[in-house]
Amino acid sequence: MTSMNQNPEEIHAETTVGELDLEQRSSLRRLSRGTNVHSTEQDDGYDVEYRKLRLEKVVLVGVWTEGSLEQIEARLAELAALAETAGSEIADMLYQRRDKPDAGTYIGSGKVEELRQIVLETNADTVVADGELSPGQMIALEKALDVKVIDRTMLILDIFAQHAKSKEGKAQVALAQLEYLITRVRGWGGALSRQAGGRAGSNGGVGLRGPGETKIEADRRRLRSEMARLRREIQGMKKSRDIKRGRRDASAIAKVAIAGYTNAGKSSLLNSLTGAGVLVEDALFATLDPTTRRAELADGRAVVFSDTVGFIRFLPTQLVEAFRSTLEEVMAADVVLHVVDGSDPFPMEQIAAVNKVIGEIAEETGEPAPPEILVINKVDAADPLVLAELRSRLDDVLFVSAATGEGIPVLESRLELFLNSLDDHVVLQVPFDRGDVVSRLHEYGTVLSQEYTEDGTRVEVRLPGIIAAELSDLRIAVDEGTE
Repeated sequence: MTSMNQNPEEIHAETTVGELDLEQRSSLRRLSRGTNVHSTEQDDGYDVEYRKLRLEKVVLVGVWTEGSLEQIEARLAELAALAETAGSEIADMLYQRRDKPDAGTYIGSGKVEELRQIVLETNADTVVADGELSPGQMIALEKALDVKVIDRTMLILDIFAQHAKSKEGKAQVALAQLEYLITRVRGWGGALSRQAGGRAGSNGGVGLRGPGETKIEADRRRLRSEMARLRREIQGMKKSRDIKRGRRDASAIAKVAIAGYTNAGKSSLLNSLTGAGVLVEDALFATLDPTTRRAELADGRAVVFSDTVGFIRFLPTQLVEAFRSTLEEVMAADVVLHVVDGSDPFPMEQIAAVNKVIGEIAEETGEPAPPEILVINKVDAADPLVLAELRSRLDDVLFVSAATGEGIPVLESRLELFLNSLDDHVVLQVPFDRGDVVSRLHEYGTVLSQEYTEDGTRVEVRLPGIIAAELSDLRIAVDEGTE
């Protein structure tokens, strides 16, 4: 293999899939990660049934089927960040240019031996594929490489399993893992032929005759039983969540969901807007359970902000249910702050990935997605050329930095204006013995003017429709031109 150590920078930045010559097309190409990582011992054998991943030293491998060189490198860089979030060290990163992944071994049987040599050279424990491997591909690679092989979906599931904090979050992730596992239950060597009622290939002798139940069948039966138990448990939790959400929906407080790609700075933005002190970490999926905080805007309006789980490209289908609570928070909001990482080299892809998932949920539920305010975060760390491209391609977008506070006042003003546009503009005559109503107006609405008359307190206010309807008996005619 003559080009394994060729520097990817030698290829023009805009080179597309079809422009590489035959030698580059057929080779596995390494990406430099800079410093070497510490070596770890490699186990002699593995029981490769899925379990909580014990990632130590990993080799990342991807297949470049479309897009530019920078895009495949960005995908592998994201895969590396996922692997590091799961607690591993990156031994090597490489990719192969193909029209499509090989059906048998993902990278092609001719390249598996090259990958095996790289695994031996780096003394790696695990190979992580940037894609979802079929059971056959996973088995073939494990047999050829003699190390554990996982895919992007398994990696994300492991991160969720490590970071989920709430009881509901843990149950949802456990169900997602089992749904993924049940099609991939397998043994190692002789484990495939073990039976509970007799020996494979024989009648089992006295007292052991009969087909019996294979180990895999028994494992799948236990998995189905556990999945049914988890679904019942999650359904019970959903009722409690629906009650809490019903109370919030019945209240007049505006609901703002902060959504976006993972590690886009959503928690940092929540802290900037509310001073909530939510965990902020430069890692993927640092927030896995929706966080709700109440705050007041500059005009005195009370608002509930919900910090949600980050989205990611190629979201595993098994995680849709685990995202259910986050998706419900987004769909129930009055407005969504769609946060984008401006320091990412391809922020438009982040926007597309988030919009795709929200659009699918809106179609599934039959409810329209709430309006959104697009917020480009981390402008202090962004490439000026990327920001210039975003300004030219996007309309009505805000540029902020949750770290430095740049643009936050403008965002707050935009949020106030939008919420005001949802309100009813009314004038109320409140009797003096109804001081509680005046307090409520200041808490839930935007008081534009207030004066005392012989009959009580005259208040011009912008109110959520639900409160305006409740106080309709106090409403008085507005002079022409007031609205």
